[in-house]
Amino acid sequence: MVVMSENETSPQERLSGSVERVTFHSDETGFCVLRVKVRGRKDPVTVIGSAASIAPGEFVECLGFWHNDRTHGLQFKARQMRAVLPGTREGIEKYLASGMVKGIGPHFAKVLVRAFGEEVFDVIENCPLRLLGLPGIGRKRMEMVTGAWAEQKVIREIMVFLQSHGVGTGRAVRIYKTYGDDSIFKVTENPYRLALDIHGIGFKTADGIAERLGIARDSLIRARAGVRHTLQEMSSEGHCAWPREELCEAAAGLLDIPQQIIEEAIREEIAEGNLVHERIGDRECLFLAPLQRAETGTAANMARLLRGAPPWGDIDVAKAVPWVEKKTGLSLSASQKSAVGLALSSKVTVITGGPGVGKTTLVNSILMIIRAKGLSVTLCAPTGRAAKRLAESTGQDAKTIHRLLEFDPQAFGFKRGTELPLETDMVVVDEFSMVDIVLANRLLAAMPDHAALVMVGDVDQLPSVGPGAVLSDLIESGAVPTVRLTEIFRQAEASRIIVNAHRINRGEMPLKTEGAGLSDFYFISAESPEDIHDKVMQVVTERIPNRFGFHSVRDIQVLTPMNRGGLGVRSFNVELQKRLNPAAEPRVSRFGTTFSPGDKVIQTVNNYNKEVFNGDIGRIESVDPENGLLRVDFDGRAVEYEFGELDEVSLAYATSIHKSQGSEYPAVVIPLAMQHYMLLERNLIYTAVTRGKKLVIIIGQVKALAMAVRNRRSSRRVTNLSARIAALCTE
Repeated sequence: MVVMSENETSPQERLSGSVERVTFHSDETGFCVLRVKVRGRKDPVTVIGSAASIAPGEFVECLGFWHNDRTHGLQFKARQMRAVLPGTREGIEKYLASGMVKGIGPHFAKVLVRAFGEEVFDVIENCPLRLLGLPGIGRKRMEMVTGAWAEQKVIREIMVFLQSHGVGTGRAVRIYKTYGDDSIFKVTENPYRLALDIHGIGFKTADGIAERLGIARDSLIRARAGVRHTLQEMSSEGHCAWPREELCEAAAGLLDIPQQIIEEAIREEIAEGNLVHERIGDRECLFLAPLQRAETGTAANMARLLRGAPPWGDIDVAKAVPWVEKKTGLSLSASQKSAVGLALSSKVTVITGGPGVGKTTLVNSILMIIRAKGLSVTLCAPTGRAAKRLAESTGQDAKTIHRLLEFDPQAFGFKRGTELPLETDMVVVDEFSMVDIVLANRLLAAMPDHAALVMVGDVDQLPSVGPGAVLSDLIESGAVPTVRLTEIFRQAEASRIIVNAHRINRGEMPLKTEGAGLSDFYFISAESPEDIHDKVMQVVTERIPNRFGFHSVRDIQVLTPMNRGGLGVRSFNVELQKRLNPAAEPRVSRFGTTFSPGDKVIQTVNNYNKEVFNGDIGRIESVDPENGLLRVDFDGRAVEYEFGELDEVSLAYATSIHKSQGSEYPAVVIPLAMQHYMLLERNLIYTAVTRGKKLVIIIGQVKALAMAVRNRRSSRRVTNLSARIAALCTE
């Protein structure tokens, strides 16, 4: 063997051997560092290369050259690497024990190799019933092993396909789950479907595959995909539609092709029913068809529900209010009394207002009066946490909207709807500002004609994470009776959090905390992003736990405006994980994140099968490498994820302010810097402050806080719901 320096003229050598250990492997790039046992050498050698997937025990054949690295010593740099299933008993056992095949860990790997030796792969694939003769393997485990083996074969083929087109292999499992055995055929036929169907795969990735497959840059299939992608990007920012002219410009810029091709693509998309064009005001706009259907459905159902009398008939408010005051022992304010009157005389009502203005007291009073009439009442909220709070404040069962509508995994839709409406006389929805247009449409469609609807929420908070601005559109339509509570009650005035939230909402700077006593609201000045970062870390890990007794993981939530950058969600999460959960084992790394038992995580997409939704926060209970499963506790409910599904969750020591909607935390820490200036708006900081129940600490630059409080430029979402409702209700 000759040791040579790395250069283009170095003669290439062949190296082969069994993988002893996978020191590092990236799902995204395929880059790997392996320890390989090579025949004739006493110690394993380090091999650096690229492989779609790799596991201990596999046999690798490499073409490359030797390189003496200053730091790491002698390494073999493989320009080509091919992995084949192991052929020796030792290699087979190591491969099966690695967790590559779900259901087989170190114990069953030994059992299988002892029983079948080198024939074990053939037995699993072609004679699986022979497994039933082994101790500890029943029919259920046999089916798990054979299913996982067949699945793994296809997934490895997808990985090789993706890597050959320069794409990370981490989404291979999700591609397989979406397309099954036809995965490679479907992706080859139209690679752009990846961006539409697979969470985590963007347009640029699909476009790269398309280019390698020879799809022309100015082809109509690419232009149509680019138009839909551009419109989907707008919907991910909350818009239901986008002006046609601006959409053309954005798509042409993305694709770098002439606008006339974009125009032709738009016509084709409209003709096939994927897009719908409508005028909003004086502008021609384009909707993604599902969002246009959701808007028209919401408007039609709202108009339907507004018709007729409330199911309780006429109630004498002058008698009902003193009765409920006597029952509760609480005196209602003048504004609350008039609100009760409006709600009792209306079939549909919106109740809005900030913290401490008596929304809960008002809702409880209305519920008590309605229940006394013997009517059935249903309570719901968009998230599990909000539903739990609603149940606690009313003393009545409350469900998430998704659970109320009874999701059916087989049909992948809700059982409750127009054909099977809810069996109730009245529905109360809390945290309605979080409800997007799609969910609003589903909920209203399931409302029976005779039923009343009360929607409670804070219209000054950030609008829903999903598309639409439903609560503000309902109010703006002028067709829905609306109660706006503004009076802060005496007991709430003792809270600096509530007082300052209202000051911020009025465009006033929050009051400073003075004196030596403990307060529930603090602003800590910091001059630079580095200073802000260091103070956030100190406050979360030391000062709050020591001074207030809050638990760093369970009770404290960092809420930041941005995802990226030194003061972004990702940066804080990596640092806080190191500080707060450094030694937990076993660990699993997927999609650029390492997860361990005890980590706080957030669900980032709606998963109806698991009944977990965007923004739900939980704690990791366990990591099971043998079966490739991770278990998360969401408020007392355990949810399992296969390792290939971990792109659905992220670390949540810190989250974005947008993701915090509808949640409350004992203590909230908010970093604010001028580098966030594009996002510094009043409703953003107002939403963040109102998430804190017992303690809110803002750490940042005074100028950044002043800008956020002053700035109401919040760009209006492009929707047409308000006009639709107004038009239907004046017909």
